[in-house]
Amino acid sequence: METVLANYGIRLHRLDGEYLRGRCPLPAHTSKSSRQSFIVNAQKNAWACHSDSCVAARGGRIGGNVLDFVSAMENCSIREAALKLQNSFVVILPLPPSIARSRDPSAESSPSAVISENRPLSFALRRIDHSHPYLAERGLDIETIQHFGIGYNRGSGSMAGRIVIPIQDENGFLVAYASRSADQAEPRYRFPPRFRKSLVLFNLHRAVAAAGKSIIVVEGFFDCFKVHQAGLPCVVALMGCSLSLRQEELLCELFREVVLLLDGDRAGRAAAAAIAQRLVPRVSTRIVAVPGGSQPDQLGADQIRCLCIPGYF
Repeated sequence: METVLANYGIRLHRLDGEYLRGRCPLPAHTSKSSRQSFIVNAQKNAWACHSDSCVAARGGRIGGNVLDFVSAMENCSIREAALKLQNSFVVILPLPPSIARSRDPSAESSPSAVISENRPLSFALRRIDHSHPYLAERGLDIETIQHFGIGYNRGSGSMAGRIVIPIQDENGFLVAYASRSADQAEPRYRFPPRFRKSLVLFNLHRAVAAAGKSIIVVEGFFDCFKVHQAGLPCVVALMGCSLSLRQEELLCELFREVVLLLDGDRAGRAAAAAIAQRLVPRVSTRIVAVPGGSQPDQLGADQIRCLCIPGYF
């Protein structure tokens, strides 16, 4: 139930470990005075709205299960609700205990484990259109688009109608989706509320698989896509212009050289200098100056290779 609420972009207040409460999101709810009538039991995956108008619109039914909720939200039958859920999510089985323990040996005993990592998602979005024209407008070819699994989300929820970008951790587990507006609508980028990007370097698991000793660090997703498309697969994105302690540890543990290819504006140059100051005592570090105040995703493939590969002509 919580997963479906999140998919619709619905946020409720948590009363305790299992109960959530807030404004009723159902289209049938017309009362302006019933502000906290919607209650969810997360443990039982059940919900209820006690507003008279809402109950009357549903033929006297106070609440129901996940399928009832989707049916009420979409004004469709239970069967159609089940099909909509099937089209929106792919159920992934829980990790075997042996694998889960190998990822974090202290996970069972540490009370802070819940907030110290981004847990793997139990679903994956399905209705992703890889042929949306926005991606071609940003200079991406179909091989790059499919390699990263990005595309236009034709499903429902808070990321519907936006470009979605799967984010994996260093072990390749899907931990979140970021989304980008396909027009000028704000916010341009959106992250899940519980996702901690400071714990992740975007594309790290692919960069490690490429077995390179040098890693190129960029700021944003599309910078990463364009560098990869230029034939340089050892690239990661900070998803911002700051380097967290966790990201620093990952870079220093896994690579011998860090090439900073941050934006060429004043903020990007300042960020590159600050990051390099931290990395230089620990790992070979090189700053690449992007010309003209531009961004790496605005450069051509030859320009990117010229900047990042010493002696390239």
